[in-house]
Amino acid sequence: MLSKIVVPVRGDGMIEPVLGHASALAMRHNAHIVVAHCRSRTEDLMPYSRQLPSFARETLTEQARELADQEEQAVRDQLHRFALSLGLKETDTPGQGVASVEFAEEYGLMADVIKHIGRLADLVVVGKPDRDRNLGTNSLKSALFRTGRPVLMCPPRKDVQPDFGNHITVAWNGSLESSRAVAMTLDIARTAQSVTILSGGKGEPHGATAEELVEYYRLRGIAAEIERFDARNPAEGLLKRTTELGANLLIMGAYGHNHERETLFGGNTQAVVDKAEIPVVLVH
Repeated sequence: MLSKIVVPVRGDGMIEPVLGHASALAMRHNAHIVVAHCRSRTEDLMPYSRQLPSFARETLTEQARELADQEEQAVRDQLHRFALSLGLKETDTPGQGVASVEFAEEYGLMADVIKHIGRLADLVVVGKPDRDRNLGTNSLKSALFRTGRPVLMCPPRKDVQPDFGNHITVAWNGSLESSRAVAMTLDIARTAQSVTILSGGKGEPHGATAEELVEYYRLRGIAAEIERFDARNPAEGLLKRTTELGANLLIMGAYGHNHERETLFGGNTQAVVDKAEIPVVLVH
């Protein structure tokens, strides 16, 4: 059961997209959202290469505190508006059977905060990295490699489709990563009206087939169909087929190869991260 959704945020313009997608899932699953605002510590803002005079250090500390206070209040106000418009109950003592949300202030670097709060979440929600602005890459990396939890990567669109999560596609090649992705997203699949398994034909040697995955789902009360896609360019094929089918959420295993290797030389996961215009649940 999807009960706790963690949304780490900061003042980078991605609050509305991530909150919107998290709220849609929370309403569907009666889940509790923890919106964790990452507040930088003073020592993280100080230059490493030189010793600052005390007056400069005090000035920088005060400016950083004022900026963080303003950012925190802006996030609180945004969260309050969201909760009112969506009917989410604001509480730090969530109950069962109702969608709710709370605000939490966390001190430290975004990557460290995600590691701390993400390990006891059912889902971590982050924004799609913006390479041009050098934003979000470390957040996604920390969520994937340091929490052990499924990660929902949201595109930078503020309008969330009203049927978000109704039709999902599941990328399948029989690999360990895709197997974990299936197992860790069963709750999402159970509440979907349509589940489509995307297979490129050639899977991992001795890996389970798409037909066997259909049976795995059937035993859990989930009806799934198989669709083929052009596997010559797996990333583009997955995204294109998902769009053609009218699905609005893709689930896939992530980074079967080393993250740095995929980033430098290209890889299927990195290509999906770079090109996706739909929400994607990634599991490493």
